[in-house]
Amino acid sequence: MPALRRLASQSLERTHLKLFVVIGAAISVAIALPVVADANHKAGHQGGGGAEALSLGAAPNPIVLGRGTVLSGGLNGPNKSGRTVTLTGAPHPFISFNNNIATTTTNAAGNYSFTRKPGLHTRYGVRVGAILSPTVTVLVRQRVSLRLSDSTPRRGQLVRFSGRSCPTHDGAVVSIQKRTSTGGWRTVRRTSLRDSSRCSVYSRRLRIYSDGTFRTVVARDDDHARGFSSRRSADAHR
Repeated sequence: MPALRRLASQSLERTHLKLFVVIGAAISVAIALPVVADANHKAGHQGGGGAEALSLGAAPNPIVLGRGTVLSGGLNGPNKSGRTVTLTGAPHPFISFNNNIATTTTNAAGNYSFTRKPGLHTRYGVRVGAILSPTVTVLVRQRVSLRLSDSTPRRGQLVRFSGRSCPTHDGAVVSIQKRTSTGGWRTVRRTSLRDSSRCSVYSRRLRIYSDGTFRTVVARDDDHARGFSSRRSADAHR
């Protein structure tokens, strides 16, 4: 019996020794894995903090037809100076992109800018190599004018409000608005744009009983935002 107990004890000791060896090997592998991963880690990456990124913004936005907007942004990353920036864009209905509208280079801080005068709503983007910016949509307002046939009418006199809206949007609704005492605007008459040689035109007579400040608003279209005329004053007298 003592001999059998000695044999069982020796067998148990050998089993424990094998387990220690296996566990030790597993721990060694687990310790070595981070070292291998760190060896493959690219310099300057730092968990994504050093990755290159390209920004884009537009100001002013919206713009009135014929005026310009500045598209600007910056390249972040370790290699941001003197990089070629390519401007891309697609006018409404945003189907066909021109992938090379213009190019410029980043300055020492990685910044860049373009000035554009789109004729209708246009989406823009920029790229530096394979780095792409977000897309920015620049909205274009219709350019609207307003004339009064008489800015100092007698009270109760009919005054003709007329002007034009560019580009052509025949049939669009034109609202003649008067400024209220609280600073808001109230529509007092409506008419429609009609065909002309270059732009659409409108005309409507309005009886003036008191002093007032007026403007006209042309309804938006799919490819242009609402247009606002400059303000015009009427000084009614006896």
